[in-house]
Amino acid sequence: MGKKGFCEFYKKLYWGESVKKHTVVKWKLYHGSGQFGIFCVTRATNGVDQLDIINSAYLKQPYFRYHPVYIYGIAGGYQEAMDIVLRISQEASIAGKSGKLLEYLESVG
Repeated sequence: MGKKGFCEFYKKLYWGESVKKHTVVKWKLYHGSGQFGIFCVTRATNGVDQLDIINSAYLKQPYFRYHPVYIYGIAGGYQEAMDIVLRISQEASIAGKSGKLLEYLESVG
């Protein structure tokens, strides 16, 4: 497998209110540049959970160059990332997919 970016983005990416310059933030995440105040809502990699919240500095590891993480939301802090997960959960419940967050995200995006 050849080199790729450090992450892939959900088509209808969720953004935290405090995040400015969306294009710059996405570019830095894709290229593995550190942004310590940025947290990402990602697809869980453990096969049990649905979503993870990770600090973007975690994505600087070389592992992610060959195994990019899938990002559903970008927030300016941990609490804001929790708010994004809550928003996704509420939208899934309204759509009739309570507790099935990944299934909901894949159906709308």
